[in-house]
Amino acid sequence: MTASTSAAGGPGPGAQEDAYEPDPNRWHALWVTLVAGFMSLLDVTIVAVALPTIQRDLHASPAQVQWVVSGYALTFALALVTAGRLGDALDRRRIFLLALSCFVLFSAACGAAPDITLLVVARLAQGLAAGFMAPQNSALIQQMFRGAERGRAFGFFGATVGISSAAGPITGGAILALASGEQGWRWIFYVNVPIGILAVLLGRRLLPRTRRSERGGHVDLPGVLLLGLGVLALMYPLVLADSGGLGRVWWLFLAGAAILALFVRRQRRLLARGGQPLLDPRLFSTVRGYAIGAGIGTLYFIGFSGVWLVFALFYQRGLGFSPLRSGLAVTPFALGSASAAVISGRLVDRYGRVLTVCGLAGVIVGLGGAALLLRFAPLHIAPWVAAPVLFLGGVGSGFVVSPNITMTLRDVPVRMAGAAGGALQTGQRLGAALGTAALPGLFYLVLGRGHDFRGALVTALCAALVGMAASLALATFDWRRDRRTGRPHRKCPDEVANDPMHARQS
Repeated sequence: MTASTSAAGGPGPGAQEDAYEPDPNRWHALWVTLVAGFMSLLDVTIVAVALPTIQRDLHASPAQVQWVVSGYALTFALALVTAGRLGDALDRRRIFLLALSCFVLFSAACGAAPDITLLVVARLAQGLAAGFMAPQNSALIQQMFRGAERGRAFGFFGATVGISSAAGPITGGAILALASGEQGWRWIFYVNVPIGILAVLLGRRLLPRTRRSERGGHVDLPGVLLLGLGVLALMYPLVLADSGGLGRVWWLFLAGAAILALFVRRQRRLLARGGQPLLDPRLFSTVRGYAIGAGIGTLYFIGFSGVWLVFALFYQRGLGFSPLRSGLAVTPFALGSASAAVISGRLVDRYGRVLTVCGLAGVIVGLGGAALLLRFAPLHIAPWVAAPVLFLGGVGSGFVVSPNITMTLRDVPVRMAGAAGGALQTGQRLGAALGTAALPGLFYLVLGRGHDFRGALVTALCAALVGMAASLALATFDWRRDRRTGRPHRKCPDEVANDPMHARQS
């Protein structure tokens, strides 16, 4: 088969792919990638409930122990686009298995760390391995599935993203409750080891290799440097937010924006010369739904990621809950998200962007209702009366994450799937970093003025709802545009190119 060529040189985003042959092991392989993805995303939040114990056991300062959480998120985000491009250029299976093996190794190193310095170093390395693994998940879905099956696969992927983010506090609390003694926090890391080893062994048997025709050639090393420096400059002040870093290094936001502008300029010039950019600009300009889907995801994760820390602070410090009980209080959201994400993956081909619009409305109603109930209901019954509206918010979340991932990535050609998935997740990580820095900071700000835990909770949740409302406005715009043009959705380019009906009409 031949590939279409863009005016700028090289195959364009809609270039024809090789004929699709379903892999008989694709569903089993999917579960291997989902388990690995669940571990890597769970580790973003699972550690938060153990920070007090870690601080006491390792005699660490608050600033040092904060790096156990924020350092992981930082290196995770730094690796995503580069890792996705390496998977496109080389072999997604190879990159995935290598990254997963390193993740297991560094998880064991975290559990065995004798002091806070080595724990932070191990967490930085663990986050880097997770960042190399994450974009291969969505890219392998692009590679292994087509049509309605792809929507179902992304439904499971979206459920994994939603559950792992919401289940971190309860999972961490359960492990701490089961593990006895001061050293019990180490099992939060050790639990990854047997699961990860099993995933590596199964992955070697089940995961498909990237075909040579789907590989993307060379990697733009100067682009890697520019993008890495830009993302680092944007995230570093957020990582230091709890220790006053925003006030000291706020200028890094400006530097990061300037560096990313240079990165975009280089990618455009490289494309114009017929080269192979690290992140093809045509993803944002010509691939239907990619740019707006990335924007929706970034805005949503600003509010979505920060609320769990706010709930943990309210329940544990305001109401005196244990980590396990605090996690159980937000379990309805996780249950609603899990059930809805699987269902929405099967509906996205039929209903398109309207699912995201309805889902975002549900999240806003659910979290807004929870804020009101927790503000005014008697404290001894507040978590119980908030459970139904949290479940509603979780159902809404399940109709946001999964359909948005599907609609953002489904028109991306397979040979660009890794870089596209990496860029999408980088936006989500940046949004998550902003939310986890801003919302707890706002909570503490209100708390410091009057020791009003309820007022602090409501203020932080209202700030989260602002980000979600902005995401809803963007999704509504996209939905209305689709209605005006009469195109609620369309097949991805590789499906159209290989559709026999399309070939006969051509």
